[in-house]
Amino acid sequence: MKIVIINYGAGNIQSIMFAIERLGFKAVLSNNPEEIKSADKVIFPGVGEASSAMTKLRESGLDSLIPELKQPVLGICLGMQLMCNKTEEGNTKGLGIFDVDVVKFSSNVKVPQMGWNQIYDLKTDLFKGISENEFMYLVHSFYAPNCKYAVATTNYDVEYASALQKDNFYGTQFHPEKSGDVGEKILGNFLKM
Repeated sequence: MKIVIINYGAGNIQSIMFAIERLGFKAVLSNNPEEIKSADKVIFPGVGEASSAMTKLRESGLDSLIPELKQPVLGICLGMQLMCNKTEEGNTKGLGIFDVDVVKFSSNVKVPQMGWNQIYDLKTDLFKGISENEFMYLVHSFYAPNCKYAVATTNYDVEYASALQKDNFYGTQFHPEKSGDVGEKILGNFLKM
């Protein structure tokens, strides 16, 4: 199985590589469109700021490639947010895969949300064998509101979508690669799709 992690300079890529290796697979890091298109599974990571990440995607032409991919694609954290229509972070237009806008947490809560929080209302095979209310590791100041694409929910000030799915596209606001055994099981479920 060929697993490609999209390399566009916004990501905490090493921990994803290690998590995939612990599952018994190897991943390739690439920004080459042909290599990405030929992958069995694509992981779209992201740590950092939305507008500079989108600039990097546009410069490499990956902004038009990613929405056209037909194999399973997993966006993580900022990767998931960039798959939405737009984000309030830097007033940035996203890839438009998920028809939802990413918004900032209110001033009622400490931002960023940093640490462990529960996921529930789990849907799709991404969460096969995962119990409701498991704890996942999150670090973010912006979120996708609950919407028809939500396949997991978390509460921090408001209930929001901590995972999204539409067709072959999946996104997690949490970091499965930093969420212990449960997170690795979620990554493993994605790799089995």
